[in-house]
Order: sequence, then structure tokens, then C-alpha cells
Amino acid sequence: MKRSSSLLIFTVLSLPLISAVGWELSIPSTTTTARSSLQVPEGSPFKIAIFADLHFGEDTWTDWGPRQDANSVNVMSTVLDAETPDFVVYLGDVVTANNIAIHNASLFWDKAISPTRDRNIPWTSLFGNHDDASFVWPLDWFSSSGVPPILCSALSNSSSDDDNDRCGFRGTTRVELIQEELKASNELSYSTTGPKELWPSVSNYVIPVESSDESKRVVALLYFLDSGGGSYPEVISNAQVEWFKTKSNTLNPDLSIPELIFWHIPSKAYKKVAPWMWWITKPCVGSINNEKVAAQEAENGMMKVLEKRSSVKAVFVGHNHGLDWCCPYKDKLWLCFARHTGYGGYGNWPRGSRILEITEMPFRIKSWIRMEDGTVHSEVNLTCDD
Repeated sequence: MKRSSSLLIFTVLSLPLISAVGWELSIPSTTTTARSSLQVPEGSPFKIAIFADLHFGEDTWTDWGPRQDANSVNVMSTVLDAETPDFVVYLGDVVTANNIAIHNASLFWDKAISPTRDRNIPWTSLFGNHDDASFVWPLDWFSSSGVPPILCSALSNSSSDDDNDRCGFRGTTRVELIQEELKASNELSYSTTGPKELWPSVSNYVIPVESSDESKRVVALLYFLDSGGGSYPEVISNAQVEWFKTKSNTLNPDLSIPELIFWHIPSKAYKKVAPWMWWITKPCVGSINNEKVAAQEAENGMMKVLEKRSSVKAVFVGHNHGLDWCCPYKDKLWLCFARHTGYGGYGNWPRGSRILEITEMPFRIKSWIRMEDGTVHSEVNLTCDD
């Protein structure tokens, strides 16, 4: 059931006011610090692989669920070995928390990260609408078959926890997921909990990509934003918009540095540029257009800010498993979907990953999709109108 518009407006406008009026969020006291920057490898482009909508942890009490996770690991491994990226972006819905029957969803989060970590490749992660969603009790658990043996104690991997707590179905918060990720992989993870004044929106931060030479010149800025969902509305708040304006004007006041933007749920602007029906024709580039854009619940000015910045080259989202296109928006920037990477979640479309390649001299941003079967398609130059 959708929330009423008045409730949505109240909730969104209230996000930056929570601490001011004395309301309390359940927030751990530990803070996280993002690693400072990435660097283009000498003599080579800087390559990013995007893994979207993995949905680890579904139906773990069945044979199907763990098999889907294993298949997702195979997809990521195939892409990583074929592309050898310098960086990986986990673009939200890493886990399906509303289907995870243990209190510590970070165990599945860690499994999703493992193919990248095992290859010693740095990464970052941001949140989707399923990552901290409340557990949804399956209806068939209330039938004559009853609750299945979900082995909460074995999955929790902790002898100190109380048995009831292990199967408490309370979920894992956004902050806890990031903190657990950093505890396990601090040397490789660039994830961070972001500014506290933006919470409950958590994954908001920027990572500079520096030149391969000694000048340390910034050749691109990667911005990550939390588009909500799960524990709060699917929206980029006005507070986040103001944060982005301040941060981008500080880091890139003359708009000379190209900027790439990442969040999970598409903005309403994606509906405006979506290809008609099933066909994808120029200037759009892609291979599947098999569903309607499922956009954020409200638009609070983020796209207007991006339109005014000639330095913004593209926005990348996931969420829609049946879309993988890139389309130009107002002849100013590209709006792109990633490719559904995981075997979890809905849809049976072939899995893959969107790849980005940043070339320093001459500067160029190119993208394509690498499929699980090794094929490559939908190449697009994001720095020109060709």
C-alpha cells in the first residue's frame, strides 16, 4: 500500500530536522571514514564494474535460495576475470533483507562482496530499497507445514548470541551493514556512512579519481547517493540535494572536472527519456526494455541541480531488472541503468554488469555491458553525442 502524499511530504521534509526537534534514531555511536581517493593506473584507463541487484539471502531455508547466491557469485567472478576492473560499485539491493530470517544480514552482504574482495579489488557500496527492509513473514509458514528449520543459530555464526535473538527477524540497519563491511574489509572498502545530518539516508559521499602521474590531479568525481526505500521512503531528500550542491561547488566550482553520479532507484526523469514500448532506438543504447521505469516516490530538485552542471556526464541506477539502456537527458547528460547482476530478485533475463572506462588522455568515458556468457554489447561514449 502506498503512503499518502501528505505523509510522504512530512517524512521527507522532516529528515534533516530529526535531531533538531529531539527525536532519537537508533544509531550506533561508531563512525566510519571513507578512503580518500582512487587513482588511474599508469598507462591504462580506469575501469569500473557495476554490480546491481544481487539480492543475496533469499529463501535460505530452501535449496533454491543458496543456489541463487552461488549463481550470482559465478556472474561476478566471470565479469571480474574478463574485465579486471580497478574498482567495483555495488549499486544497491545487495541483499533482500525482507527475506532474511536472521538478525545479522551482514553475513549475506559479506558473501556478496567476497568475489571482489578475494581478487583484491577495491569497491564501494550504496543502498537500495531491499537492503534494510523489515522481514516479511511468508504466508506458507502459517500453513500446516509450519515454520521451516531455518537454522538461525548456524547462520548467525555467534555462540554468544541468545537463540531467540538469532531468529529475531529484526533486520540489520544501513549503518550496521556498512560498519560490518568495514570491519571485515577495511583495506579495500571505500564505503562510508556519510554525513549524520542526512540520516536515515546513509550512503552519501564522493570519491575523487586522481591522475596516474605525480600531480594527483583529479580527473573525475564519483558521487554516491542513497535513494531510500526499505526503512524509509524511496526518495532523495531536499537535504541530500543541498549537500550535493555544497559538496560539488566546493570540489568543482568551475565545472572543469567530469562528474559521475550513482544511486539505486531511478528518478522520475528516467520516465521522460525511456524508450517507447520494447524497442531501443538511437540516441538510446541498450538491449532490454522489458518493463516500465519504477521511479522514486518524489522529486526534490536533484535532477534540476544536475541539469545545471555541465560537468555531470551520467547517472547510473539499478532497481529495474528488465532495463539496461542509456538515454540522453535534455542533451546535457546520460541516464543509464546498470544490468541486473544477481540471480536473486525478480526476472529471468540473462545476467551481466555495466562497465565504465575512464580514459585520462584524451579524456573519455565509455560504457558497455559484459554478460555472464562473456559477450559484450551496448557500447556507448558518455562524453559526446555520437
